[in-house]
Amino acid sequence: MPRYLMLAAELREAILAGQFAGGEQFPTETALCQRYDVSRFTVREALRRLEAEGLIARKRGSGTTVQPPAARGGALHQPLSNVGELLQYARGSAVIYRPAGQGPLPAEIAEQIAPDTTGSWTMFSGLRQQDIGAKPIAATTAYFHERLGDAIEALDLNASPKTLFSQVEELTGVSASTVTQDIQAIAANDEIAKALDVEPGSPVLQILRCYIDRKGQVFEISVSHHPGDRFAYAMHIDIEG
Repeated sequence: MPRYLMLAAELREAILAGQFAGGEQFPTETALCQRYDVSRFTVREALRRLEAEGLIARKRGSGTTVQPPAARGGALHQPLSNVGELLQYARGSAVIYRPAGQGPLPAEIAEQIAPDTTGSWTMFSGLRQQDIGAKPIAATTAYFHERLGDAIEALDLNASPKTLFSQVEELTGVSASTVTQDIQAIAANDEIAKALDVEPGSPVLQILRCYIDRKGQVFEISVSHHPGDRFAYAMHIDIEG
């Protein structure tokens, strides 16, 4: 991962952890260069991403300030500018999964996926939170295909710092050559509403993510539901030319 993305991730985590109060002056570019031993270009690119995500505000002559939670809607901002950031989903949060059964992929999910999804899938479900006792920012169900074998039983479900995807990669050597993501606004059914502590029928963001190996086979699927007021995607796109 480029150094500026690594720096942006470190600074983002510090902001979301409350190390900088809202409205507080952020360290200068010079101070950040010295603290992290990086170039001014690296610092500027990192700050540009944090600004695009609504975490900081930069004004010429006034310096950089941290945006208070109210100014960014109180929601967790997930950066999305490349696959590296995509797979670092929700740093600073944790989820504990529990077994949720085994069998064919539910029809309502399978019909949204182009590659073949036949076979048996092992399911795990969990709630993602930023702090213990806080309202969840996501209710997620993860599905793993039977071809992954014994590695499924070896997964650490207890808020491991490693994602389930990275654990699968280490245990099996299977890696994703393609990651697809479909985002859709839906109304929360009774089950989703109860899990997320929202009213039934409330708008939630459904994110369906597929991990596809080099053979074109789907080996992992995740379906997450996010309350509209607790999660936001911040997309940064560099224009070529």
